[in-house]
Amino acid sequence: MQTKKLSDWLPTTNKEVKIRGWEELDVILFSGDAYVDHPSFGPAVIGRILESYGLKVAIVPQPSVNDDLQDFTKLGTPKLFFGVTGGCMDPMVSNYTASKKRRDKDAYTPNGDKGFRPDYATSVYSSILKDKFPDIPILIGGIEASLRRVTHYDYWSDKLMPSILETSKADMLVYGMGEQPLREVVELLQKGVPFSSLKTIKQTAFLINKDEIIPKNKNWDDVEIHSHGVCIKNKKKFASNFKVIEQESNKLKARRIFQGIKDRTLVINPPFPTMLEKEIDESFDLPYTRLPHPKYNKRGPIPAFEMIKFSINIHRGCFGGCSFCTISAHQGKFIASRSEASILKEVDIVANMPDFKGYLSDIGGPSANMYKMKGKIQSICDNCVAPSCISPVICSNLDTSHKPLTKLYQAVDKHPKIKKSFIGSGIRHDMLVPEFNKNADPKELDDYTEEVMTKHISGRLKVAPEHTSDPVLKLMRKPSFKYFHKFKERFDKINIKKNLKLQLIPYFISNHPACEVEDMANLAAETKDMGFQLEQVQGFTPTPMTVATVIYYSGYHPYTLKPTKTPKSKKEKDEQHRFFFWYKKENIDWIRKTLNKVGRKDLVDVLVPETNSWKSIKPKNVKNTFDDAIPSSYSRRKSKHKSRNKRR
Repeated sequence: MQTKKLSDWLPTTNKEVKIRGWEELDVILFSGDAYVDHPSFGPAVIGRILESYGLKVAIVPQPSVNDDLQDFTKLGTPKLFFGVTGGCMDPMVSNYTASKKRRDKDAYTPNGDKGFRPDYATSVYSSILKDKFPDIPILIGGIEASLRRVTHYDYWSDKLMPSILETSKADMLVYGMGEQPLREVVELLQKGVPFSSLKTIKQTAFLINKDEIIPKNKNWDDVEIHSHGVCIKNKKKFASNFKVIEQESNKLKARRIFQGIKDRTLVINPPFPTMLEKEIDESFDLPYTRLPHPKYNKRGPIPAFEMIKFSINIHRGCFGGCSFCTISAHQGKFIASRSEASILKEVDIVANMPDFKGYLSDIGGPSANMYKMKGKIQSICDNCVAPSCISPVICSNLDTSHKPLTKLYQAVDKHPKIKKSFIGSGIRHDMLVPEFNKNADPKELDDYTEEVMTKHISGRLKVAPEHTSDPVLKLMRKPSFKYFHKFKERFDKINIKKNLKLQLIPYFISNHPACEVEDMANLAAETKDMGFQLEQVQGFTPTPMTVATVIYYSGYHPYTLKPTKTPKSKKEKDEQHRFFFWYKKENIDWIRKTLNKVGRKDLVDVLVPETNSWKSIKPKNVKNTFDDAIPSSYSRRKSKHKSRNKRR
């Protein structure tokens, strides 16, 4: 492979700008992440997209906000606009644990060092730029901006906050995946249209004064949701907003949304249609170096990059619509899949990297097994408002064929330099159960499962049933736990048939809305009875733009407006979580007392029978802790640090 030159990366300093022979810049990007020039990192994607339009683009990664702020002025003034993102994850998720303690590491910083990304980074960066360059337009995007585009609950401050456009002072927000709206923004600016006139571009949002005339668009219908002021006073009305927001985010023909914020109106234009194969291929085929900027060579490895260095992202979007997950809110529920040719081209690039040893860490996406899946009859999808295509049942119009994916895996493995390709992304096990996926060919599902088990995992297959309680699962938009039992039967059958010794590792969540202590006791008892001693465990963390977060704050389900209880106190959360660790000596007496108090001696007999000594149930290899786990809203997968952009 040809040796990389400094000019192969987007410039980050004046010296690098001069190396390219540029006298001025068109766009300057600011990011909360270190600069990794890779298609899994959103800021790099945006930079390369803008570059492909012929623009002179530079990036300022992790600018310092604790000094004289020279990082914000060192590259001067861009001709078109500043672009700002908090990074591949919401900075509050990056910076804090579920119990609001500062994390020890930041996965998007060299050496995992903390302190290089401020809280609410998008608002901090944008406000600084607006103060220093009041006449230069600021466009914000990425997951923080996308999921905070309307009135939202912020768990870390325990407040209801207005659109991030208000707190950031930015001129425009791009939500979701940025390629399509950015293309139109740039085209219009290059034609001489003033930035202030860009009011009818899809997938953008902005604020206007209430006395301003709202631009007309004959192709759009409009809907107004309760104002920010009303939401602060009335939690039920805040909850009712979310149904509109979620449905319009997932429609192919959505309405424009209005919301009052003080003396201004928030305008959220409808989203673009799902990217076509050609469009998503073009995004992934840009000339990425696939490496961190050389400026970090002496600072240590970037953990998020190390995780996805030899992985391949094959699609975007997720039609699961899980109540605790942000993926569909940011990427949409319709799947945008790359062509096999584009994927194999990237495989070849990775396979020829100097330090590649023959092992791909992941061929996946937000959910590994949704590649190429879409509606059989498009007109039915055009009129659909359901937030999930597989809850409460799999839509009869959804083509869930796993053949293209199985074929893709086999094509990847034919590459002469690939020794093994792993599936590190989360697999939707429920879609592999014929009793749940009734329209699928059972043999085809078994073929895919067997392909994964025999060729694409190393000892363990991780899946996420999330809970065992059907009422909790229904609220989560996940199928009944009985389908996990069915999947385990098929898994065990293939294990025996192929003489394998693979383990099935399930993920679960505690203290989710609608979950009671007794539900957690049942979860512990049922999983113990199945032979599991849970390792990957996590408490629910409320992140903006999810059904579960709305319930957590308001106490109402946004679709039914019925009161829904959520564990909120530290005591409630800790007690629910303790059931995960029934095998720990310090929990045994507490579990007995708690279950006897609610008359569940039957569960005592299963979990902590009197005849057991604590030594006989001593834990083995417990890995994740409640406090440090990344929220499931950012996707609990090996490559969870990918910017799809990207929560779970």
